[in-house]
This record gives sequence, C-alpha cells and structure tokens, in this order.
Amino acid sequence: MTTSALNTELKHKIQEGYRAWLKARQFRARRGQREMIAHIARTLTGDARRIIAIEAGTGTGKTAAYCLAAVPIAQALGKTIVISSATVALQEQVVLRDLPDLKKNTGFQFDFALAKGRGRYLCLKRLDDRLKYSGQQEIPLFDTLSEDSTALYHSMLVAFGERSWDGEFDSWPHDLDQDSWRAVTTDHRGCTNNKCGFFKQCPFFKARNRLEGVDVIVANHDLVLADLSLGGGAVLPDPEDCIYILDEAHHLPEKTQQHFSVAARLGATASWVDTVASVLGSLTQRFSRPAELLDISTRVADHGPRFASALADLTDGLAGLDYLPRDETLETHRFPLGKIPDDVAELAAIAAKVLVDIESVIEHAHELLQKAIAGELDWERSYEAEDWLPAVGQLQTRALATLALLDDFADSGANKALHARWVNRHESDVELISAPIEPGQLLEENLWSRCFAAICTSATLTALGGFERFFERVGLPDCQGVRIPSPFDFPRIVCLTVPEMSSDPRDFAAHSEEVAMLLPKLLADDPSGLVLFTSWRQMNEVCSQLPREFCESLKIQGKASKQTLLEAHRANIEAGEKSYLIGLASFAEGVDLPDDLCRHVIIVRLPFSVPDDPIDQAMAEWAEAKGKNPFYEITVPDAALKLVQACGRLIRHEGDYGRITLLDRRIVTQRYGRALLDSLPPYRLELNGA
Repeated sequence: MTTSALNTELKHKIQEGYRAWLKARQFRARRGQREMIAHIARTLTGDARRIIAIEAGTGTGKTAAYCLAAVPIAQALGKTIVISSATVALQEQVVLRDLPDLKKNTGFQFDFALAKGRGRYLCLKRLDDRLKYSGQQEIPLFDTLSEDSTALYHSMLVAFGERSWDGEFDSWPHDLDQDSWRAVTTDHRGCTNNKCGFFKQCPFFKARNRLEGVDVIVANHDLVLADLSLGGGAVLPDPEDCIYILDEAHHLPEKTQQHFSVAARLGATASWVDTVASVLGSLTQRFSRPAELLDISTRVADHGPRFASALADLTDGLAGLDYLPRDETLETHRFPLGKIPDDVAELAAIAAKVLVDIESVIEHAHELLQKAIAGELDWERSYEAEDWLPAVGQLQTRALATLALLDDFADSGANKALHARWVNRHESDVELISAPIEPGQLLEENLWSRCFAAICTSATLTALGGFERFFERVGLPDCQGVRIPSPFDFPRIVCLTVPEMSSDPRDFAAHSEEVAMLLPKLLADDPSGLVLFTSWRQMNEVCSQLPREFCESLKIQGKASKQTLLEAHRANIEAGEKSYLIGLASFAEGVDLPDDLCRHVIIVRLPFSVPDDPIDQAMAEWAEAKGKNPFYEITVPDAALKLVQACGRLIRHEGDYGRITLLDRRIVTQRYGRALLDSLPPYRLELNGA
C-alpha cells in the first residue's frame, strides 16, 4: 500500500467532516489538531510499517483528531478501529461523549461498541449453580454461602430477570467486592459457549455479538493484551484487520509487564492441590465412578503428595537466601540479573515436572466433561457435567499459571526476554514472582509485527524532550515520533513555585513536618486544591500533623472510594465551600478538575520510583550491565514523565488558570533539576528554593 490510498475523495471526506464538526460545535480550527489528523492519515495509508507515536498536548483535541482521520480511512480499507485506553474514565468519555458527538456532527456514518473482558460479565450458569448447590455437601463445588452472599446473588438474579441490570460488573448499582464477583463470573475454560443452557441470555456473548461488523470498538489495554496473548481474534478482530489507536499509550509498558508477569505462593499452592484431589474425587463419585474418572482421581491422589513434597523442598531451598525487609510483614530477595541459582532452579524444575502430570490429569477431566456435555459419554447424571466444567476449568487455569512460573524459575537462563525475578517472604507463606523488564519485545511479538496499523498517543509520551525512553520500553526503535504542543498560553495562566524550604525530602521526618506546616498556609487563599504525595507513609504522616479545623476541608485518599471523594469535592465546591483533595499517583492523572474544582496543585516531592521496587532495581541493574547510567537514563526520564502528568491536572481548557507548588527543593539544587524543569510546559517560574 502507498500514500496513493489517500486519494482526493478520501481527503475531501475528512476535511468536510472536520469542517462540519467545527461548525456544529462552534469551535475554531486548531493548528495542532489539523496537524495530528494529517499525520494519522498519512500513516494509515502509507507503506508498512504503519506505526506512529504522537504526543498531543492538553487542549489539542486528540480524540476528535484521531477519529476524524481514522474512521473514513478504516472504512475505505475494510479495517476495524480498536480504540484502547488505560483508564475507565477515558473509555467512558470516548463511548458516551466523543463518538456520539462525532457521529452526530461530522456526517460520518459509522457504528461503535464497547468491549470488555469476559471477567466483567456475569456468568448466569455460575450464578445459578451458586444458588442451586449451596449447602449440598455431596456436590462440593462451592463454599456454603453466607446470608449476605445468598441475598446478593438472589438480588442479582432478580435484577437481571427484571432487566434492571445488564449483567455487567461496572453497572451493578451497589458496592461489590472482587471475591463475591469472581464467584459468579468465569473464563474461557469454564464456559461451554453455545452448549450452555443460558447461552441466549449470556451478557458476555450478547456484548460480543454487538462487536460483529462495527467500525469502531472501544476497549482497554488489559483487554487488548489479553486478546493478543490468546493469539488474537478471541474477543477482538484479528490484529491484521485492526487499526489500533492506543490512547494513554504511556501506560502500555507497565500494563504489558503486569499482564505477562507470573506469581505463585508456595504454601497456598500446596493447599490448592488438596482442592484438586477433592474436586476430582467428588466428580468421580457424582458420576458413579466411571472408569475414566476413577483413573483420573487415582492419578491425582498419587501426584498430589509428590507435588506437595516438591514444594516443601523448594520452600526449604529458598529459606537460606538473604532477605531484605520492605515493611513489617514482608521481606524480599531479588535474584541479580534475574538469574536463579542452580540449586533453586533444580528444585523448581522438580516441582514443575510433577505439576505437568497434575495439569494433564485436570486437562483430561476437562475434556471428558466437554464430551459428556456433547452427549458422547454415557455417564450416570451426565446432565450435570455442565455444572462441573467451570470448577475444573478454574483448576486448569491455575495449574497452567503456576506451571509457567515454575518453568520460568527452572529455566531462567534460557529466556530470551529479560525478567526480574524475586521471592517475597510473608508471615505465613513464600511467593515467587517473575516480571518482564523488556515489555517492548513482547509487544513486538504480539502487536507491532501483526497489526495492520497502530497509533500511540497521549498528552505525555516524551521524557526530557524526546521519545527515546518511550520507544525503548515499547519496542519501537525506528518509529516516527511527533510532538504537538498544547495551544494553552501557559506563561499567562500558570505559575509554578518552588518555595524556600529548610528540609530535604530525603529526610522523611523533617520534610513531613515542614510540609504539614506549609500546607494550610499555601491553600489558605484557594477555594480548591489537589495535593499529591508519592507514598502512603508520608501522606498519612503529614495528615496526622495537620490542624483539625483544616482537615475538615480535606478529601483524603483511602477514607472513601476515589469516585466518592471526587463527588463530595465537587458538591462542596458547587456549594461555595472550600475543598482539597489529598492523594497519590492515581490522582495524578485521569482526574478531570476544571476551573474552580482545582485552582492549586501541590506536589509534595519529585515522583522518583520507589528505591526498593524489584522491577526498578532489575532495570537499573541491566542498564549498568550495558554501560548505562540508570539514574540519568531511566529514573530521571520516568520522573519527568510523572511530573508532567501531575502538573497536567491543573489546566483543563483554554480559559482555565491556577498555580502549581513543588515542595521539593532538589529541582533547583540538583544537577538533574534543570532537565526536569525543561520537560514541563512553559509555566511562569518562581524558583524561591534556589
């Protein structure tokens, strides 16, 4: 394909759509928005590789820009657009506001739908089983329900039956803890698809059917990565047929690390093996001991003690490692360069070998249940096979995840991708963790090399003025990067101040005391503010020292849900009362507080990564092995990106204004400070801490 695909007719359609949208919204054309549309149009109609990264400053109108360019082109090429975000807030904004607005006002005819993972939907079969089998000891599929759980599941059934609830986790009108929800959802191994008696009513399949043939699918990074890890095309269309628009793309490396990380607690896993034997034994009895199941229960009864013994030996082998305390209940040992010692690797390999046998037994049981559901086995009570499939499917999912972890520890030296590997020693258990520190290689294998096209965009992609850090982390060394500055007149509307302070943030007690003394004075003249900390420890310490009357105006993270705090803050401001939000990193981005909702952002200290984080330590170690300076090539760029994001909470539109205060004098006293200041928008500066 060449740029000739961007013919006169297609250009005209994009331009006319843009003009119609501007007129309907009574907006003026923005130079940055036009530039973004042009870059995306050229990329999508160019030769492979059709990938570009665009940093679009706040106020660019990037959602409208990428949709205006991509929708007509995708339709002309017969491709599906997948818009992926990192946060629910942006996902909802795109689905509920941006796409309806563009469809109404551009003249473009396109369909769109929201996609979520299977785990966000109610499994009616599991809900029915929960209520049907509760308390029946002869079928120990589930724990006995408490009165609260029984009432919850009955209310779900009634709400779904009355169509006042659609079966989605996010639309349940009350608080819902994850444990209660996990009990009534399932994964692909626990699902019988169209053989399920509830298939026609299934919330997940109804939602997935809505994706068929639509022009634009709105998803999130977790779902995209999950779909890719299953080979692509499991929920979303095949990657080769997709144009991915990865909004909030600065989250992609971290999300990839999380998705491809593996972990297991050895003590809990040993107990889980007893559950495997119990479920498969009960399964055999329930179906009147057919020969196939009798063989399975006999084999797992043999393998279980061997596996428990192997895990005990592995636990003993880990006991002699040097552990460093991280808090009162946690100690950690990190393996240098991710390399597992030979004796530990050998013990992990022994455990993995036994687990292979257990997993194969579970898999065989799962296959037999599927055959029974299909009517291929003449078992007594074969009609109950569908009830048992989710439980056995969950056993297989956990077996495969644990096996991946043990294989990783047994063969760490042979892995091509670099991993951080460590052991967490808790009060009553030992946990093994392995996490990739080169997510870019995984993205190259699963996404970049397969997709038709991809647009990576965010208000913050560059660090210290360049895309190098982002490209390194996402595995795009030869990608084009475009910076589109914000249209806001920052020197006029924002002042960033670094006040004179006697304490250094590295002195926890002195800095916390001084911050507690300054906060009431700094916020005294402001109707609203957002105070951002980098650790729970310092936030709690500072808040404990604040005057009681001042605390009455505070909305502190952890005291209620994030959404509850934001709603209370908004209500106070609308009532003419003062209100100040106090929070951590989750309040530093994705929070929209325009105008009087936030007139003052206070950043307590520079957002450097936590020094005892095993992944960050491993990344620094590998950087040093390559002759790099990890502080200046990793820590400072990452802090610069987080600082820009935190400052970005203040100005949300052209008419907004306010001030930013940084309570960390290192930005004016340390050598790296100038680089951090230069990475920020051109605020008016008052560097009194110099």
